[in-house]
Amino acid sequence: MNKPLSVIFPDLPDDVDISRLDAARIPEHIAVIMDGNGRWAKSRMMNRLKGHKAGIEAVRETIRCASDLGVRYLTIYSFSTENWKRPADEVDGLMDLFAKTMLAEVDGLDAEGVRVMTIGDLSALPEDTREAFEEARVQTQDNPGMTLVVAVNYGSRDEILRAVRSLAAEAADPESPLTVDAITEEDVSERLYTAQIPDPEMILRTSGEMRLSNFLLWQSAYAELVCTDVLWPDFDRYELLRCILDYQSRDRRFGGVKQ
Repeated sequence: MNKPLSVIFPDLPDDVDISRLDAARIPEHIAVIMDGNGRWAKSRMMNRLKGHKAGIEAVRETIRCASDLGVRYLTIYSFSTENWKRPADEVDGLMDLFAKTMLAEVDGLDAEGVRVMTIGDLSALPEDTREAFEEARVQTQDNPGMTLVVAVNYGSRDEILRAVRSLAAEAADPESPLTVDAITEEDVSERLYTAQIPDPEMILRTSGEMRLSNFLLWQSAYAELVCTDVLWPDFDRYELLRCILDYQSRDRRFGGVKQ
């Protein structure tokens, strides 16, 4: 933990007991399904893109707080492979927003020691958006702090399918030592986008929804699912704290063994 809790959480709500937070049990990897931007905008008679723009502050807040708490990996689900089905003007606006936000935020992230990486198929993104993510990756690649993983044009089924095809092609090569019967879970994991990232201990979803939406299906096999009714633009460090306290209140079991 980089800062005292009183600095990270200066204005604690009455319903939050900070003494319950176990600094030794902060999740190493938190993955977030940021949901509710559209409903937030609709409730205010705004278009959906205004909701996505409003959600940027929640992203900033979550990154800062997670980093201060000592989270080592924070994965945010920014754009799924299914999101291309949305109206063209919303998709175009999101791609422009991604590029502008990444370019505007990268110096601050770099100064805080945050390392930026992406998972997903970036080849389908507009050139400006793709280049913004690549510039952020290169600029921050040697940073020692928290790794911010941006899932963009990401779909877990597609990711697993790519891994299976890669293994099948290798096993079919007569010169390869790999055989079908010898394929292990580790072999699959090593061919996923997340090969260099530990599996998340906690999957957090906002807006009251209770599903994974094709997000980290392989990696979340033993993750704790934490859901909040808060819409993403209204999510802040105190809601993150509530979610971590929820996570810490559970007895994690892996095949029946208490951890």
